[in-house]
Amino acid sequence: MSSEIMDLYMQHLKEIKDGEIVKGKVIRVSGNEVVVDIGYKSEGFIPKEEFLWEDIEVGKEIDVFVETTEDDDGMLIISKRKADRLMGWENIISRHKEGSIVEGKVARIVKGGFIVDICGMDCFLPNSLSTFRGRERQVLGQDFNFMIIKINRLRKNIVVSRKDALQKEKEDAQKRLWEELEEGIVREGVVKNITDFGAFVDLGGVDGLLHITDMSWGKISHPSEILKVGDKIKVKVLSVDKEAGKVALGLKQLTEDPWQKVEEKYPVGSKVKGKVVNIMPYGVFVELEPGVEGLVHVSEMSWTRRNVNPHDLFKVGDEIETMVLYVDKDKRKLSLGTKQLQTNPWDTVDEKIPIGSTLKGKVKGFTDYGAFVELIDGIEGMVHVSDMSWTRRVTHPQELLKKEEEIEVKVLSIDKDAQKIALGIKQLKPNPWPEIVERFKVGTVVEGEVVKVTNFGVFVKLEEDLEGLVYMSEMDKTMAEHLKPHDKVKVKIVKVDPEQMKIGLSMRDLAPEAREEEKENE
Repeated sequence: MSSEIMDLYMQHLKEIKDGEIVKGKVIRVSGNEVVVDIGYKSEGFIPKEEFLWEDIEVGKEIDVFVETTEDDDGMLIISKRKADRLMGWENIISRHKEGSIVEGKVARIVKGGFIVDICGMDCFLPNSLSTFRGRERQVLGQDFNFMIIKINRLRKNIVVSRKDALQKEKEDAQKRLWEELEEGIVREGVVKNITDFGAFVDLGGVDGLLHITDMSWGKISHPSEILKVGDKIKVKVLSVDKEAGKVALGLKQLTEDPWQKVEEKYPVGSKVKGKVVNIMPYGVFVELEPGVEGLVHVSEMSWTRRNVNPHDLFKVGDEIETMVLYVDKDKRKLSLGTKQLQTNPWDTVDEKIPIGSTLKGKVKGFTDYGAFVELIDGIEGMVHVSDMSWTRRVTHPQELLKKEEEIEVKVLSIDKDAQKIALGIKQLKPNPWPEIVERFKVGTVVEGEVVKVTNFGVFVKLEEDLEGLVYMSEMDKTMAEHLKPHDKVKVKIVKVDPEQMKIGLSMRDLAPEAREEEKENE
């Protein structure tokens, strides 16, 4: 080449100095090297590894750092990595500071952590701040947000943290979410934890409490019946307390309250089917639909049975038919009955067992004042103690009757409205009192046996099932103190009352010796 041509060529070359960053163009890729033309008299070679994950295309313009225009062998030495590092450093320190969030790519694993490429600058990510434990290889080449936690301008080093970036993102998300949260809005969340009283739902950085009472219009015993950890659900915000950091959520509020139309769906007198969901001593609860339950009280289970045990008639899970008796939408109460679906035997009871008829029945129970006797179709009547004997003083029905004993009774009266039947046993025999009046005339002295001594008098048996009463005023004090049951005594008839079925007795004029002794003691 002539000197003239050489001079002309040199005039067209760029003036390039060591330490500069210049533009270059990829002209070819040869093996593990990339050949770059920077407009100098010779071309530069850059190892492929300096391009990391970038595409290497012939003709692509790149920035390179001129380490030296001519080394000992006369070669041009350039570096893309150093150019990226210097340009990245300037870019970072001019736009960011410690605490800033930046995007970077996990470039490689090094001792104690990772190298993260941020704007071409190699930044160090310690293992303790990475959150990548157990998946180190999987994150290589992936982009993440990092927080700049330390900038060393002297050494041009930058330390970043993925852990702090995540915390900052969480705090920012929480702040935005608290600003967005307001009563009435619907949001999607993830069930985070389940307790006996409810479930905690992550709304995206803020946890809200979904109480068990706000999960379903129906009754549930535990939140796990409808939710499990990890479920994605939509919930309604019921209340927000930003100062206390509390959010109340509702699930059932996303659907219509079934009680709003309960009067239309279940009018009084209608027949409805439902499922027995709970049994109590006083009745059974029947679910008509989720969220709507009614009570069948024991008094509404049978026309004739007394003291009904619900467990004898129903079990949980039974599908039964009932009649609606009462509805109160505001108090969310619904009364049901099962006996109303059957014919009431009390409507025709006076036809089957007319007043004055005699029939047999079985003793089913007792009270202090009488005994219940089962007659027909499960209908019971009561024999009052006053209707058990014409003459015997009955203080308790079990003195004469036993449970399950079959006895004959007479129907005395029927009250269909009150569902009561009065029965009698003594009425099966003629009233003996007219005869008693004749046999025990006033003034007659008879012998009897002491039955009971009380503080007001002494009961004396005159004959079988016939007693009289000697009041204390009708006997000497000394005699009263010594009397005891089974003693034989003389008594005078002083009163016979057939209406009250009572006989009054006296012992005062029958013991003159005792009277004289009483005077001497005075």
